[in-house]
Amino acid sequence: MEKELALGPAEHGWEDQRWTVARIRAVIAWKFQVDCSVAAVWRLLHRHGWSWQSPARRAVERDEHAVELWKKDVWPQVE
Repeated sequence: MEKELALGPAEHGWEDQRWTVARIRAVIAWKFQVDCSVAAVWRLLHRHGWSWQSPARRAVERDEHAVELWKKDVWPQVE
């Protein structure tokens, strides 16, 4: 499975370079004809030393003022 992940998401038909648990689940189903739950895929990845990653920095294009307005005005309505 790690060989398949090393090829990258683009090699498996996705436009960007982000692996998600759902995408890995789809590759497992396609490559090995095994239907796993998302939780089972997460446990498998964790058992093999994989962990979730997040960007180390914020996007340059980020508009902090717009984010603060959204948090103040929109988010309370969503909650």
